[in-house]
Amino acid sequence: MTTHFSHVEVRSAVDLLASRSLIRLITEIDDNGAIPPRRMPSTFPDLSSHQLRRATEAACAHALVRTASGSGLELTDSGAELADLYDAAARWARRHAYPAPVCDFSSRVRHVLDLLAPSLVAKGADGRMWPWGARASSTEADLARPRALLIEWLAGNSQVTRVADPELAA
Repeated sequence: MTTHFSHVEVRSAVDLLASRSLIRLITEIDDNGAIPPRRMPSTFPDLSSHQLRRATEAACAHALVRTASGSGLELTDSGAELADLYDAAARWARRHAYPAPVCDFSSRVRHVLDLLAPSLVAKGADGRMWPWGARASSTEADLARPRALLIEWLAGNSQVTRVADPELAA
């Protein structure tokens, strides 16, 4: 799939997707199912109420989660696909000890997204966007699956490339 994104689009999307609180919310729901609203603070004791509220608002605004009657927040199809992207990124990072041999899941995902971002906007000599430039190193080739998932996800979720939320990254 050859989809081209501007630097602003990629930066906006990566800023949102690499948010530690959003990563935690999406993966928690993916791993353990819907979260009742009253269970949110005990489910995420490491997140402040402000971080949790901002992550939930962003996830709802971008149609990553929805409120299911009787069960709480659950993933949408788009949210489930994002969870798959997060898993692929974290697996690659773990296999390559990136960014460090010992690192938490959220940090691994954030670093891989930051690593992939420039590849989505690299310019060719003719001004068109080209992934990775002329030659791909073995590391870049190994990133093909997470990169393909990211491109596919961004192409199907264009609302994420349009809205930046600087507070969410905090």
